[in-house]
Amino acid sequence: MRDEVDWDKAARASLLLKAVSCWRGNSDSWFAHAYERLPETVRVNPLSGDQEWLEEWLESLGCKPIEWFNGVGSGWTMPFPRGKAEGEVKSALAALHETGRLTRQEAVSMLPVLALDPKPGEYILDLCASPGSKTSQIAEHLNDSGVVVANEIVRGRVNLLVSNMQRHRSRSNIIVNHDARHFPKVPEFGYDRILVDAPCTGTGTTRKNPDVWSRWKPSGGRSMQRLQIDILSRATKLIKTGGRIVYSTCSLDPIENEAVVAEILRSDPSLKLISAHDLIPKLSGSEGMTQWHVLSDECSIVQDEKAGDSFSSPSEKEIIESLPLCMRVWNDESNGGGFFLAVIEKNSSVEPEVNPQVNRELTDEEAPVDNEDVPKPISSDTRTILEEQLGHLPEDLWIRGKKVLWSTPEAHEIWSSERSRRGGRTRIPGGRWRPLKVAYLGLEAIHLRRGEFERIVGSSAKKFADIIDKGRTEVSPKVIDSLLSGDEPEPSQVSQNLISTRGNFLLVDESDGTTIPVWIGGRVSLMMRTAEVRVLRLMRGVKVNQEE
Repeated sequence: MRDEVDWDKAARASLLLKAVSCWRGNSDSWFAHAYERLPETVRVNPLSGDQEWLEEWLESLGCKPIEWFNGVGSGWTMPFPRGKAEGEVKSALAALHETGRLTRQEAVSMLPVLALDPKPGEYILDLCASPGSKTSQIAEHLNDSGVVVANEIVRGRVNLLVSNMQRHRSRSNIIVNHDARHFPKVPEFGYDRILVDAPCTGTGTTRKNPDVWSRWKPSGGRSMQRLQIDILSRATKLIKTGGRIVYSTCSLDPIENEAVVAEILRSDPSLKLISAHDLIPKLSGSEGMTQWHVLSDECSIVQDEKAGDSFSSPSEKEIIESLPLCMRVWNDESNGGGFFLAVIEKNSSVEPEVNPQVNRELTDEEAPVDNEDVPKPISSDTRTILEEQLGHLPEDLWIRGKKVLWSTPEAHEIWSSERSRRGGRTRIPGGRWRPLKVAYLGLEAIHLRRGEFERIVGSSAKKFADIIDKGRTEVSPKVIDSLLSGDEPEPSQVSQNLISTRGNFLLVDESDGTTIPVWIGGRVSLMMRTAEVRVLRLMRGVKVNQEE
């Protein structure tokens, strides 16, 4: 473990501290808030249906609402440092996170979605999405309608994104695998809002990543900037007229922040900044910078700055006047991490000249081919098979391998939309994802076995129970509590409706709608993950009668 005194000396001697001294007047105040461990912060998922109970539970632990959080659901600061929960609270937090009721997320990381302000039914693009905390926050705003297309370039991180969105239990996500700089123009009608939470050097993350102190150099921001500009530039080509883009980083370096925004405004006259401060009025963030120095790797000021290049301060009056609308959150202002936000709106369909390599379309050879491993709308035959077991089914069901996924009408609009390639070379017909590389979508709802119904997945059980009219029955609260405690009663002890039943079934608490999936054979057995059982026991005050 690193010695505390040596670490303190390294931080005080760091290039980052020298750079902050160039970027703002009072670097001592920033430094005093830039090294202690972050508090644990969480976001409550309103889609779980348990928001009221969760907030009461958090209050009982001494947690405090995040004062500036003004989005859907709620954000909370816990009374202990990040990762330092103990005992039963630690176990409960892990289970609540695993079941999607809570999302552990750094407080300032919640800011971009608050500024994006998605609305139900909209088409949203999250261009740099993994691991998914912001994607899930967008989904909460959409309320199981609309769609958030969540993109990740690294295939391994796509799997992490899928896992986190399945944990979250929302239906509105489509997870794709693309280089954000060349993201396909699909759907052709564009997106209502786009989030660009760009890769960066992370100079605002010293409270959770202390290695930044010794690792960071000013050249790091300059090396990242081209990628950031290219990704944000692509977003401006994908947004609808009148749409909103939020550009954010967890960096304090103006080369990665205001300089990137200035370059985008310079290249596209249809774009304008709107005030990030007005969108999050209770947070006292600083205005965006209008002047800064290019620094050498010794943090001396580079004298041969070139006005108008992508690193230097802007010379254009319009850009200088608009940059203060950005929000720069220093550690001492947030009492947490450092962050940057810029909110951009597109006012016209003017098409400026662009770099063809940055904004090129995928060729036929690069576009993914159709295969059996991508989600597709379920066939009428599969729907008939499922209806025989479950009766009424929701619309917008998809199939991927042995899994039936539940999505939204807007996802089908993207699937069935058409898009012309530039130059009129090729037209991609509707009815397939090309050229999108789709890995997953929606909520995992049903498992099939050899093409037949096997079971309803526990994470979607409650939502499904409100729709289907077969394969479910209402029972008393005592039955639910008995099963949660570890009992395996005979079917006749649970309900007379189940005496001759065998297979998977949903039991619904007649008093509050709590739904649990069970297997019915000679006994009635829970078909739930351990984390879900633990949470329901906590919520209902059920004690264990036997070893699990």
